[in-house]
This record gives sequence, C-alpha cells and structure tokens, in this order.
Amino acid sequence: MNVLVTGAAGFVGFFLSQRLLAEGETVYGIDNLNDYYDVQLKKDRLAQLLPHTSFTFQQLDLADRQGMIELFEQHSFDAVVHLAAQAGVRYSIKNPYAYSDSNLSGFINLLEGCRHTHVAHLVFASSSSVYGANRQVPFAVTDNVDRPVSLYAATKKANELMAHAYSHLYSLPMTGLRFFTVYGPWGRPDMAYFKFVQAIAHDQPIEVYNHGKMKRDFTYIDDVVEGVVRVMRQPPQPPTLEAAIAAGLNTQAPYKIYNIGNHNPVELMRFIEVIETAMGKPAEKIFRPMQPGDVPATYADVDDLMADVGFRPDTPLEVGIQNFVRWYQTYYA
Repeated sequence: MNVLVTGAAGFVGFFLSQRLLAEGETVYGIDNLNDYYDVQLKKDRLAQLLPHTSFTFQQLDLADRQGMIELFEQHSFDAVVHLAAQAGVRYSIKNPYAYSDSNLSGFINLLEGCRHTHVAHLVFASSSSVYGANRQVPFAVTDNVDRPVSLYAATKKANELMAHAYSHLYSLPMTGLRFFTVYGPWGRPDMAYFKFVQAIAHDQPIEVYNHGKMKRDFTYIDDVVEGVVRVMRQPPQPPTLEAAIAAGLNTQAPYKIYNIGNHNPVELMRFIEVIETAMGKPAEKIFRPMQPGDVPATYADVDDLMADVGFRPDTPLEVGIQNFVRWYQTYYA
C-alpha cells in the first residue's frame, strides 16, 4: 500500500510510519513542523524515518489549499491516516485561530483531496475530548457528544461531522478514532507525564490540577498504533438498507467511529506514584484547581474495537511509564 500519513513528525505519526515501513508499506509523510512544542524533537523523530527508502517527507501545512491540491494531484494514495492537528486543550483557549486553520480548514482540504482522488480509506484522529461534559462512564461511541468543553474538542467533533458528510455524499470509507491520553517514548512535551518526569529530573515541583481528583485512561503508544493499523486495513462497509432502517438512519455511509483507550482509568495521584517509582525519587507537588477545558475523568468503552478488529489496548501503566522514563533519560542524557 501507498499510505499518506499526515503529522508524520508528530508523536503518533512517527510510530505509525515506523510500523508501516517495517511491514513493507510505502509511506508519504507530511508535517508543517510548527513550533507548538520543541521542533528539534520533531526533527529527531524524522531523522529515524528518512533513511528508509520507502519513506518520503514533505513539509506542508494542511491549511495550504494549493499545496494540498498539488499533493493529491501528484501522488496516488491507497489509504490516508490523518494525525496532523493543532493539539492541546489549554492552548486552544490562548490561540483559537490555530485550531480553525489546522483542524477545520486543513481538514476540509484533506477531505477534498480524498474525494477527488477516490482514496479507498481515510482514517482520522479524533479525541476523547469530544465526550466533554458527559458524566456516564465508560464513554461509548453511541453517547451524545454535543457538549464540548473546549474549542479543541469542538474542532474534533466537527471533524467527525465533516467526515460523515463526505462519506455519505461520496460513498468514501472513513473511520474516526477517539484517542485516550496517548503516552510513551518520543511523546509530546506538553503532556502531563512528560512535564512531571521533566520536573522531577530537575528537582522542580509539579502542578497537580483539581487537587489530584482526576482520572485518565492512559493508552500506550504501541497499543494506539496497533489499533490504527488494524482499523486502516479494514475499511468500513456501508450498512445494508435493512440495518440502516433498524438503526433509525437515513444514510448508508461507509463510516465508523472507535474509541482507542486502555479501558482502565487511573487516579492522578496513582499515576504520579508510578512516575515517582520509575524516577526513583518523590515529586514536590503544588495542588491547583481544575483548569478551564479539563474534565474530571476519561474512560473508554472499546467493545466495538474488539468486536470489529479483535483488539483492545492492555499495556500496563507501570510498563509504559518505565519505557518513557528510560527514553527520556537517554534522549536528554
């Protein structure tokens, strides 16, 4: 397969590209290499991919309409895995235009490219953030997600709606993946686990939000990539007319949504204990109130993922954090 991976210099895009290359696929990666976090980290990820003869990289911004048109005109892709986006809940409060440019305008450019070139399957990253103010757990893909509590979450929900519209109009197979707190080596420096390890390594205090009364469904990077690859190789089929009627749907779009999470929420204080153990020393903690846009808990129902592709994430937190700490200590010497 010839696979387009957007955000190839990003955390998930890097690991996915490695996996696809190892399996003999051809990968065309794009990334705008923005400075939302350390650009050198992105370049170092890319340096691991560029020696592969089956990997091609182009620095390209999704919001560059003409550039995206030329990308799809000049290349033929069997599948597209869309991982590029402006990430971060708190940053969306500070810089909302970055989210409209990348997550909305950029996404429509991608959808148009897939439509005009009849891409066989678009897999795109959504987020557990779409569950917003939901209180019922675990979060299921059938839950109502019309109450986002951050602009970031709203743009991810918008992506799901836009993709469904294109799938319905043009019979394009599309799958959205709601990721739950992805972590691991080569991860994003804006994530809590990265900040905690960095602070402890430099004998600095860590900030613990909502006074530690939070839960997260931490999902190890290898599990996320496994889920992405399995879903990518199994494009959704349109439901039969009878199935659509039974579900109360007036569409037969080849469209699916899955959660990819560890289905095992961990208390924030327990999470910090695991990091302290891996680091071999305690953290000085400063307790803060809940931040705008945050939610108290995330918890993934992955029954649909298991039923359709035979996989559910299961890497223990202790294993994943130890792997991250080893990488951090090596990378930053």
